[in-house]
Amino acid sequence: MTRIAIGYRALGLGVLMILLTIGRVQADTYKIDQLHSKVGFSITHIFTGVDGRFNEFSGRIVYDAANPDGSSVEAVVTLGSIDTDNEGRDGHLKSPDFFHVEKYPQASFKSTSVKLNGDILLVTGDFTIRGVTKSVVMPVEVLGVGSHPMSKAQVAGFSGSVRVKRSDFGVNHWADEVPGLLSDDVTVSLSVEAVAVAGTNVCNPCADPCNLCGE
Repeated sequence: MTRIAIGYRALGLGVLMILLTIGRVQADTYKIDQLHSKVGFSITHIFTGVDGRFNEFSGRIVYDAANPDGSSVEAVVTLGSIDTDNEGRDGHLKSPDFFHVEKYPQASFKSTSVKLNGDILLVTGDFTIRGVTKSVVMPVEVLGVGSHPMSKAQVAGFSGSVRVKRSDFGVNHWADEVPGLLSDDVTVSLSVEAVAVAGTNVCNPCADPCNLCGE
């Protein structure tokens, strides 16, 4: 009986190790595809909304559909790539009045925890602008995970938004000098397509000239 009990115990431990190994395999690391993603923001100017975006950003996402709590994300945004469809306004936003891009060229986000809430991932992380770091919680929707129809690479889609205060990060010069001109609240929104780092096909359907995968 003792040998049988030991045998079952060893078998149980073996099965547990296999399950843990499978769980680790299911966690994939993705690189953000800048060409098919968007980092935007909106703010109120007196009464109306003004939208903008950042054209340069990068990041990595670890997503585990079987264990969302094991997911994570790190991303950086080049603040000098700000684009509000107005060169004069963009130049002012890059100045010390706002982002001060010469001294603080990047904003960054690094997750500290991920929790599943229904169908939404609550991603908590450290958000840094102008050298100031604050913890924020961004609700993120998983848009899908699957194979790219052309490159056959594993891809994943995510979207989310979070509201922050400019004054929390020192981006508040005009809020002090001209009350009522700009809202302190800013909504940052993300629409991300990301490609799995491992096991991807090297072909690039968006290359110039086009480099299709073929069959």
